[in-house]
Amino acid sequence: MNTSKKYFTIKEVAKILGVTPLTLRNWDKKGELKAYRNPINNYRLYKPEEIELFLRKIESRKEPGGKIFLG
Repeated sequence: MNTSKKYFTIKEVAKILGVTPLTLRNWDKKGELKAYRNPINNYRLYKPEEIELFLRKIESRKEPGGKIFLG
């Protein structure tokens, strides 16, 4: 992951995590992966360190078969 960027867009994060932007919006509503909002256009933005923390969190939730349980 390119950590030199200060923020990632919802489209970039969806690609990194292999999910749809709608899934990210749902996770944001549930508090699973909170997005920051651009003060000008209100777009969702994600900090690289928050994405890495989320990835570590879901890695610890993996079931023995490799499936991820998010709640």
